Amino acid sequence: MVEDDAALARGVVSLLRAAGHAVDHVGCGEDALSVLSNEPYSLVILDVGLPDIDGFEVLARLRARGDQAQVLMLTARDGLDDRVRGLDLGADDYLRKPFQVEELEARVRALGRRRGGDAAPEVRIGTMTINRSTGRVEVAGRPVELRRREWSVLEALASRAGQIVGRETLQAEVFGFDDPVGSNALEVNVTRLRSKLAPDGPAIRTVRGVGYMLDRD
Repeated sequence: MVEDDAALARGVVSLLRAAGHAVDHVGCGEDALSVLSNEPYSLVILDVGLPDIDGFEVLARLRARGDQAQVLMLTARDGLDDRVRGLDLGADDYLRKPFQVEELEARVRALGRRRGGDAAPEVRIGTMTINRSTGRVEVAGRPVELRRREWSVLEALASRAGQIVGRETLQAEVFGFDDPVGSNALEVNVTRLRSKLAPDGPAIRTVRGVGYMLDRD
């Protein structure tokens, strides 16, 4: 999240983390560009009115260097020209301030589904059903209770079912850079998730030295 209003940022970051997302926050455009050059983020919530360079310039530079992260722009401006400019520069969605947090959450979920190539809120993989809107998971009709980070691991793997997800990519989607995590935190969450999906759910395979893959069946 790139937002110079610290109080707003704290509230949104807290909300999104509670919903199972790994979220980092910076307060200016140059810091955003620096962080985004080092971490593979899936989504950028980008305020237009930043104290150094504006959100349009940040977006233009991101797209110019080939960054494919989805971008949800926030703005207090109501002009059509601004919305058109942002979309033409490569923004994926636009939300006007002040906004309701429920709408922000819904837009984040929708962009997440779009990233995974499936716009439906409910996904079926073998005997497993995932409802991204409610956070409910069932395996062969059995409810599966997940902790926040277990949900993040499952969502990241499920959006790429049948594909290898690199360890660094998965870790970046599960943990923020301020999270106090141990060196084996990712493995612990993967192990717990495997246990909860077994014996009827899809298997999570370890690709040694590379990452993990969730079976399609």
